[in-house]
Amino acid sequence: MSAGWTVLLFCLFVCIYVQSGSFETLVISEASEQWGSHGDGNRLLKKRSVSNSQIEVQSVKVDCKVTSRFAHTVMTTKVLNKANVSQEVFFEVELPKMSFITNFSMEINGNTYTGEVKEKEKAKQQYEKAVSSGRTAGLVKASGRTMEKFSVNVNVAANSSIIFTLTHEELLQRVFGKYELMIRVKPKQLVHHFEIVADIYEPQGIAFVDAYGTYITNELLPLVEKSVSEKKAHVSFSPTLDQQRTCPVCEGTLIDGDFFIKYDVDRAHDVGNVQIVNGYFVHFFAPTKLQRVPKLVVFVIDNSYSMIGNKLAQTKEAMLTILSELPEDDFFAIIVFSTNFILWRPHLSKATQENVEDAKKFVKTIEVIGGTEMYDPMIHAVNMLYEEPLNGTTPPNAIPMIILLTDGQPNTYPLSQLQIQESIHNAIGGNISVFSLAFGKSADYGFLDVLSKQNNGIARRIYEDSDAPLQLKGFYEEVASPLLSDVNFHYPDNTVNSLTKSHFKQLFEGSEIMVAGQLNDLELNNFLVEVTAQGLENHFEVKGQAHAEEWKTLYPDEEYVFGDFTERLWAYLTIQELLNKKDKVSPEEKRNATAEALELSLKYNFVTPLTSMLVTKPESDDSFIADKLTEEQRGNVPSNDYRTVPARHSYVAPTNYVDGDPHFIIELPRHNDALCFNIDDKPGTIFNLVKDPLTGIVVNGQTIGDKKVAPGKKVNTYFGRFGIIHERFGIRLMVSTKEISVSEEGKQAKVFWTDTGTIKGLNMDLQVVKDRSLTVTLRNSVKFQIILHKVWKGHPYHQDYLGFYTLDSHLLSNNVHGLLGQFYHGLEFEVSDLFPGKDQGKQDAVMFVKGHELVVTRGLQRDFREDVKKGEEVPCWFIHNNGNGLLEGVHTDYIVSGLFKIKQE
Repeated sequence: MSAGWTVLLFCLFVCIYVQSGSFETLVISEASEQWGSHGDGNRLLKKRSVSNSQIEVQSVKVDCKVTSRFAHTVMTTKVLNKANVSQEVFFEVELPKMSFITNFSMEINGNTYTGEVKEKEKAKQQYEKAVSSGRTAGLVKASGRTMEKFSVNVNVAANSSIIFTLTHEELLQRVFGKYELMIRVKPKQLVHHFEIVADIYEPQGIAFVDAYGTYITNELLPLVEKSVSEKKAHVSFSPTLDQQRTCPVCEGTLIDGDFFIKYDVDRAHDVGNVQIVNGYFVHFFAPTKLQRVPKLVVFVIDNSYSMIGNKLAQTKEAMLTILSELPEDDFFAIIVFSTNFILWRPHLSKATQENVEDAKKFVKTIEVIGGTEMYDPMIHAVNMLYEEPLNGTTPPNAIPMIILLTDGQPNTYPLSQLQIQESIHNAIGGNISVFSLAFGKSADYGFLDVLSKQNNGIARRIYEDSDAPLQLKGFYEEVASPLLSDVNFHYPDNTVNSLTKSHFKQLFEGSEIMVAGQLNDLELNNFLVEVTAQGLENHFEVKGQAHAEEWKTLYPDEEYVFGDFTERLWAYLTIQELLNKKDKVSPEEKRNATAEALELSLKYNFVTPLTSMLVTKPESDDSFIADKLTEEQRGNVPSNDYRTVPARHSYVAPTNYVDGDPHFIIELPRHNDALCFNIDDKPGTIFNLVKDPLTGIVVNGQTIGDKKVAPGKKVNTYFGRFGIIHERFGIRLMVSTKEISVSEEGKQAKVFWTDTGTIKGLNMDLQVVKDRSLTVTLRNSVKFQIILHKVWKGHPYHQDYLGFYTLDSHLLSNNVHGLLGQFYHGLEFEVSDLFPGKDQGKQDAVMFVKGHELVVTRGLQRDFREDVKKGEEVPCWFIHNNGNGLLEGVHTDYIVSGLFKIKQE
């Protein structure tokens, strides 16, 4: 097939591609609110006019310096426009969600434009001024579970180059006995000069360093260079252009995944390590040889109706594993709640083998029912944890905690969310920790986050993926082995000030506590440090002297150090703590904490939820905004990374699709729900699925039947062929279970499902994954995905069939129609009066939709994009009788006479 323009995709943290337009001013922000609700997001979807051969990515370098756990990362990319016309280049960077951007600059024709951190409101005013002129772009959005994607686009003049430089800083946290630095590398193409370099300096001494990549093959393994001395480590990875190739003559790249550096430091059973540099100190505390302390844990588990299907099954799977691993000296209880709550036993039980087996039997019986009445079970859990120690049935030094798992919002009658939080906080009285697990996109993460922070715990989002049981188990393991409780750090009042948090409810095995502050006397050479806590053998206390050393003695190799890192580490910790504090204090204290966090953010040039970074080219009033998400706003992020052109608003298009026998699934994000219906007709029938008269896009699908009908069974039909038409560009695409054929403006091509690769056309791209999927991207418009379901050739009844998924339906016009298309822009419905259905274990309800009153059934369908064999369960309301009452007309109105016919018969 002939090639017109093609997208040059480059992700390292960095993506680059070509786009028309102009760039002048950029605003980088962390999101505490969404600004991008103005204007038409489709303005960015302009036709690209120059091929990627005219854009050359000359170099990419990721330079990381880690000094005493504080990571300073600089990402630099140089791009050359070799064309005789200007081109728009799109730049993306993926960075850890806990990091703060500290600088962004662009060097264009020898001129450097550097960012300035401003108060968010001031930056917002300049941004909104540009919005009114319709010239905005740029976004930071969630990218997987641990990363965020920062994006900008900039116009590069003919025969000119541009250098992007982004800097961010992050304090590495110790988890399971190691620190982890992750660098996401997804070039999607070959890069001329590609390099990852990391230098680590730890005055405590380095215990070990591991470096590896998810994409590192045996051939690339020797290129991962690592050198480790007593206190220093150097890691580098720099493949040549040819070494990046998937094969000697291929243009594809092997570099596609995550690069990890993991390490730990030497430590002793003492007061910890205190480092003093330029008037600031940081105290690291993680003593060795401590024995774990028994815990009293109450598992409070949501079994409301929204947990139906995969979520409850995965929760039960994780609980069975967690129960098996409970140490015998722990005491535990299980409370299951919906409209009412049920106790496994009325008291805590020791984790003996017999008790654990009995608890497992109870967990296996849990079924979904009712609503989400969270308050009463939480108060009951608190009472259980107070009563048991008073009765003398549990160890006196055991550490009490509640682990709460829910996927929804708490019912708030008669108490509001604020009253629920306050009542639980008052009942706990600072003596019990609450760890919350927000399961899926419907969970109220903000509510759970505040609830946990108020009660010495943390909240964690659990993503609805196949590995959800591992996520649940992994979080539990982080808090499963407490070593100390009520850990207090004491420093002489006359020696230090501006301390970060110095009281911690627990220290868990494999973690570390950090405290930082300023010295009153810059000439101070040493001061007394005292740490007290409760351990296995009751009182724990260590004392020691903190000694200051000359900078050149402590950090003799300047290439391993960046600026006044101790001061910046203190500022980073302080800002994080102030941002957390404002969620659990009085309004006046919240105002004070916010003001202090803002002052520090501006002073140290951190992009936080309170600030934005502005990069302005002279003589311009154009503005670009990028919002970094808070954890509450991250929502339910898919684990794989579908490439989309970012829009200015935060709208996420639903995925509407048809798969299986054939099951139509309509996602409705506004309702956090889905509708589904089946179509039964004879094999060979051709249905119109999508028809958009304004864009000229049409999709038809032809059904096939089984090879033969099993005795006593009805005829099953599936989709076996799809025809996709784009009238405006003369495109005809036919997809069957055997082959894929396409014609565009008289040019033709054919590929088979046994192939893997990409076909790039003038106005359409096809990406084939062998025996799995075809992704169809129509230029300036919508993206479809077709899934191939392979069936054993010797099966007596079934044969191969196809599924059809629309990935960004919002890009079609409001006039779009068809069996699927009519739902692309949503619809309103109400469900009430739940009652037991005819099918055992399923509930029916009354639905009001489009003026009809329908009896619908709660059921499950499957989304096969992630797992072609098993699929992911999708709860939905099933509309009976071929979708009658939901469809406009009846299903036979959508029958057409040919795969490429545009009009219904």
